[in-house]
Amino acid sequence: MHIDTFTGGAFETNCFLIQTASGGILVDAPEGAHEWLQRSGARVSVLLLTHGHIDHVMDAAKIQAAHGCRVGYHRDGIAMLTEPGFFRRIGFPWDIEPVTADFFIEETESLQVEGVDFQVLHVPGHCPGSLCFFAKGERILFGGDVLFAGGVGRWDLPGGDRQLLLSGIVDKVLPLGDDVRVLPGHGPATTVGRERATNPFLVGAV
Repeated sequence: MHIDTFTGGAFETNCFLIQTASGGILVDAPEGAHEWLQRSGARVSVLLLTHGHIDHVMDAAKIQAAHGCRVGYHRDGIAMLTEPGFFRRIGFPWDIEPVTADFFIEETESLQVEGVDFQVLHVPGHCPGSLCFFAKGERILFGGDVLFAGGVGRWDLPGGDRQLLLSGIVDKVLPLGDDVRVLPGHGPATTVGRERATNPFLVGAV
């Protein structure tokens, strides 16, 4: 599996392009991702969205239109991803170009995407419908805004819930194994083992 990373937008949001023999999988679509793909000449077959916050989906509609790719996200993100005025109603000065799902994603042991076998974890608490995609064969977790190097996702935005987030990490993410590499939505990569041992939000909780 070959993975390219792009970081874009005001919140320095990561997205990841997984290149497979049968097509490109893009995880999240921050501002600037569309132009990055254009410059690289890469093509996207499937766009997976970890959640509907605007910094992760700003370029999703552009990429959907330009690449003709299939888009998948959790149904709890429908309002964030399809209602143009959603973020203004909760106090943020941004509008989103609606992104219609081609398929909805639920928690599952196996989601086959372009030859990659993902375990999907539904870990709300940062926001409704927050997903992590675990590439089981490669032992890589595309974590969205659930778990960071030294931190966890914020829970003070509408729909956030601290206890729900932390319990989801403890019950679903940590059992994947200490060797699992975590590619988060912001900041550098880390491992489950490192966060279990040193993350101040988790030490003493496990």
